[in-house]
Amino acid sequence: MTQLRIEGEVSSPHTFSFNDLTRLPDQIADVGQFVPGRDGGGVRLRSLLERVSPADSARYITLESSDGKFSASLPITAVQDAIVAYRLGDAPLPPKKGGPFRFFIPNVEECAVGEVDACANVKFLGRLHLSHEPGRDVRPTSPASHQAHHDQPGHEHLPKD
Repeated sequence: MTQLRIEGEVSSPHTFSFNDLTRLPDQIADVGQFVPGRDGGGVRLRSLLERVSPADSARYITLESSDGKFSASLPITAVQDAIVAYRLGDAPLPPKKGGPFRFFIPNVEECAVGEVDACANVKFLGRLHLSHEPGRDVRPTSPASHQAHHDQPGHEHLPKD
């Protein structure tokens, strides 16, 4: 079974399974009510962070795909209302929807060059790393590099969102 790891500047690093996530508070029955056009259910990021107790020094969160090829680093304060989607109905979120874990930032702007944008809605999420400074961030930095990212072999199956 796939799991989501949270580590870094935290008191209690933790690995969450599908069942662990179902037991957390701040459940979201339908992410589509906050991120129009998206399917699934999830839990607010703040519930996961409460479980791991971030250090006072932790200012950034780096979101990393399970294969380690994609990551985005964001100020924690900017994504407090983010959602970790993990289910579709009563089953795990399928890969065709970006699962088994997917990060969504409600009310975010389209993919752009900036700290918090839609390119930080990381699919296939595998790890969250908290730190006092920005972490690894491989998001595209221009419209051309954004298009090139989605045109790469192996990304054909990914929606351009």
